[in-house]
Amino acid sequence: MPEIRSVCVYCGSSPGAAPEYADAARAVGRGLAERGLRLVYGGGQVGLMGVVADACIDAGGQVTGVIPDFLHRREIAHGRVPDMRIVSSMHERKQIMADEADAFLALPGGIGTMEELFEVWTWSQLGRHLKPVAVLNVKGYYDGLLAFLDRMAEEDFIKPHHRAMLVSNGGFDEVLAKLQAWEHPGVIDSLRPEQV
Repeated sequence: MPEIRSVCVYCGSSPGAAPEYADAARAVGRGLAERGLRLVYGGGQVGLMGVVADACIDAGGQVTGVIPDFLHRREIAHGRVPDMRIVSSMHERKQIMADEADAFLALPGGIGTMEELFEVWTWSQLGRHLKPVAVLNVKGYYDGLLAFLDRMAEEDFIKPHHRAMLVSNGGFDEVLAKLQAWEHPGVIDSLRPEQV
């Protein structure tokens, strides 16, 4: 596993209903800066996206934002991020974020966060990258999703080693340590098409 120097954080453009979500985003941004890890994120100034970026910048960290032009024109882009990449589409945004990151971490978020998380996890399953993927289960936010993923494995729609590829237990320090120690299990040649 290559050294982790940058972490892509997926999270909500809303702050969520509980203050613990913003507290966690703040801790992640600050924690990345304190460890000399660059934050790569979706470039927004609103919701948890803005909180994690502000915390990283305020702690002296490096931040790369990637935002499509249609959102940039709506003035959603974070004005304090010096390395802001403006791209033409959501697809380009996700590809650049994936290319720029050595690991991926999903904080609480909505359908965009879910879509990004599942896509990058699928890419790992298929061997399109060998980078670790995790969720930070703040306030039990991901309990239902994690239980459903376990059900998928129980019902043989995903293999146990693919289910285990998604790191999910512990606070930020523990999850980051797991990301740093993570090893890709390898791509299984016998993967059946219906399990992709």
